[in-house]
Amino acid sequence: MTTHVLLYTIIHVEFSTLLRKNILESRRWKMENRKVYLDDHTNLLQLEEHMYPLVDVKTPNVFRNLFHYDEIPKIAFNDRIVPHCMPDEIWITDTTFRDGQQSRAPYSTEQIVTLYDYFHRLGGPKGKIRQCEFFLYSKKDRDAVYKCMEKDYKFPEITSWIRASKKDFELVKEIGMKETGILVSCSDYHIFYKLKMTRREAMEHYLSIVRECLETGISPRCHLEDITRSDIYGFVIPFCLELMHLMEEYQIPVKIRVCDTMGYGVNYPGAVIPRSIPGIIYGLMTHAGVPSSLIEFHGHNDFYKAVSNSSTAWLYGACGVNCSLFGIGERTGNTPLEAMVFEYAQLRGTLDGMDTTVITELADYYEKEIGYHIPSRTPFVGKNFNVTRAGIHADGLLKNEEIYNVFDTGKFLNRPPLVAISNTSGLAGIAHWINTIGFATSVIATSKHNLNGLSLMKTVNLRESCAKDETFIFSSSAPSCRKEVP
Repeated sequence: MTTHVLLYTIIHVEFSTLLRKNILESRRWKMENRKVYLDDHTNLLQLEEHMYPLVDVKTPNVFRNLFHYDEIPKIAFNDRIVPHCMPDEIWITDTTFRDGQQSRAPYSTEQIVTLYDYFHRLGGPKGKIRQCEFFLYSKKDRDAVYKCMEKDYKFPEITSWIRASKKDFELVKEIGMKETGILVSCSDYHIFYKLKMTRREAMEHYLSIVRECLETGISPRCHLEDITRSDIYGFVIPFCLELMHLMEEYQIPVKIRVCDTMGYGVNYPGAVIPRSIPGIIYGLMTHAGVPSSLIEFHGHNDFYKAVSNSSTAWLYGACGVNCSLFGIGERTGNTPLEAMVFEYAQLRGTLDGMDTTVITELADYYEKEIGYHIPSRTPFVGKNFNVTRAGIHADGLLKNEEIYNVFDTGKFLNRPPLVAISNTSGLAGIAHWINTIGFATSVIATSKHNLNGLSLMKTVNLRESCAKDETFIFSSSAPSCRKEVP
């Protein structure tokens, strides 16, 4: 028995040694024979990058030097700068019905279908709102999926989200989805502490679900959860290389969603990975060979960086950014969809057919039909986003609307700029009010000589109202006013 064990040990050691030798020889051959190719984007010759095998560590790497739990997370730099690589086409995908439902009361089936109609109109004929993702777990959500499918819109495409579970995948097959998101947690926080697996076990588990997905002809979208705390070159890049091999084998697209789950991502040039959004996008494209069209970024706003990180993802090569309407989402929320519509226009110089007036209709629908209160100073949709109270600002609006309005909000949002009159308003603000509501002649002559007298008369009455903590708001284009209780 001892002889057998000894013989087995010798054979095992020799086999392991031979295997390691072959692996090293293979890597050496690949390094010496890396191909030189012409990059279509830069029109420069490029040398194929290094190969990155899985680093199957025994203990988790949680980057304690950056993320010490009893300290504020650190942003470190190594000044490795990666180039901009804006894709030829960029778009927005939506998670209002998935991530957006995780932090609020669930939408009804009718509300989901109505919102889907709004997204179709907002995205325009070019489908700039490219996809909407849905939960499949409740009958209500499945009914909503079926009803949205009946619309037969080309855009937004209907996709789903599941955990990396074969049981969940049965729902995808049952409904007949063409694409589904799959949760593939990639940081050691999740792999070791949540899943209780090693990196190799997690990768093999994920790949088995992805392969099953491909076997049925369904396109998988891999959600790399917590990527900004993950080992990019020890797990993420090797995993994505395997995904690209599967895509080549089955000839079915495999998408990569870059999930900044905790909002740790930063857009600063020269910041180190895993926090660097430019570095992550560059690594996926250059070292894992993932095409821009198959990369989308999913941000969270824990450190107020969701919008800037999403724009950065576009700038460095991701075609898609994943958003939620009004930023509604887990904890501090996701990247607001309406924000990225205007980011798109600023980066591309065009809306490409997107109907931004739908954003105002959506805000009204949320307030009146869903009963959701949008904070009053939320950009583009809050009731005070283009309201000025300071007298000097009102004076500027009187002279030229462009001075204190970000763009023609009347044209793009059906929301002309407003002036609010309160106990801190100057004469110019009251003058703007009088000129707007149009009843000055019934009180006193409207000549410039009498304007100050009228303004002062109205100020007396306003101060009485303001003592009750009321503010009056007037539109520069509508002959009406409303009373607001802040």
